[in-house]
Amino acid sequence: MRHYPEYKESTVGWIGKIPSYWQTTTIKHLTKNLDGKRIPLSGEVRAEQKKIYPYYGANGVIDYVEDYIFEGEHILIGEDGAPFFHKTRGVSLLASGKFWVNNHCHILKNIGTSDARFIVHCLNSVDYFEYITGSTRDKLTQADLNRIRIPVPPCQEQTQIANFLDRKTEQIDELIRIKERQIELLQEQRTALINQVVTKGLNPNVEMKPSGVEWIGEIPVHWEVRRNKRIFHERDDRSETGEEELLTVSHITGISPRAEKKNVGMFLAETMEGYKHCSVGNLVINTMWAYMGALGVSSFDGIVSPSYNVYKLKSSEYVPKYYDYLYRTPNHIKEIIRWSKGIWHSRWRLYPDAFFSMSAITPPFSEQTKIVGFLDRKNKQIDELIIAEQRKIELLKEYRQSLISEAVTGKIDVRNEV
Repeated sequence: MRHYPEYKESTVGWIGKIPSYWQTTTIKHLTKNLDGKRIPLSGEVRAEQKKIYPYYGANGVIDYVEDYIFEGEHILIGEDGAPFFHKTRGVSLLASGKFWVNNHCHILKNIGTSDARFIVHCLNSVDYFEYITGSTRDKLTQADLNRIRIPVPPCQEQTQIANFLDRKTEQIDELIRIKERQIELLQEQRTALINQVVTKGLNPNVEMKPSGVEWIGEIPVHWEVRRNKRIFHERDDRSETGEEELLTVSHITGISPRAEKKNVGMFLAETMEGYKHCSVGNLVINTMWAYMGALGVSSFDGIVSPSYNVYKLKSSEYVPKYYDYLYRTPNHIKEIIRWSKGIWHSRWRLYPDAFFSMSAITPPFSEQTKIVGFLDRKNKQIDELIIAEQRKIELLKEYRQSLISEAVTGKIDVRNEV
């Protein structure tokens, strides 16, 4: 793209050089701060109420409510938290119409002739590390917001730049949505493939028979259905020192070392003495979150929370990884929900007696092995495709951010771009 014929120093670190006839000014000279008009929602919104007005948080619309406190076009900017660390994710947006805002957003009203869209694009390019404060959590105070300096081209030029960026960012966002949908389809393909193979086998022409269990349906004629109590027994030996590697159980990743988890919102106990031993091949179920699929067969030796249940295979005729695949299928999770006990959804628990009463498919050992090998290969291929799509999304977001930054600071001349 073209550049402007002449530049000058802006004296603002994140802006750098700007076209020679541009100016810079602070946000407080372009907008009026309306933070004082924010009113927290009182109580919960009842389901029967008409929820028609957008309810904005720091990252956009988070809900819809029955009332509004702002009307017209306003600039919103996140006040605290993670957005300031992600240069590929905007912290500012333009809200219009009637809406409500929570206390995690600053609300600005454009008071001059500047294009509000241009201001938003500028705010999504600012280096906030120069402004955010806070000892325990990064926070953009009202005073710090007021002193942010942004470029100020002539008003007509602001509109030209905003029009260009609106058009280009929408094109990029659409590409990102396509990539995200491709990832969703790959994940759906993975789930369908695993479910088909672990319940029906690898031979599409095999003779089938009724399993006798409604949720399982038909299975190959030479397979069996057994109660979990025939396949597993409970393991409950405890650590004397608590010094073994701590493992955690997730509905997303299965079992993994706690040390590999980042930003986990839970506290570690002062001592892990009395935690349950877990070995490679053991099935671990997070009793409290089993209904969400928080279970898996471990690939690690270590210890797990005493509130988890650990199960060991009774015989070498069972392949641990096969049951990891089987127990994490959607239909099996539904069966876990059916057997779980508790008054409230969030209090459902899967206790050992219920687990042992559940049924599981049991192919011959050789087929379990072949199924695991096949699914491992397919999973690797799908993971590689997903990683490739995720990388494309990252590059698109980086390009989007770079394009915005270069346009609003005048590093590129987009006035005549169509």
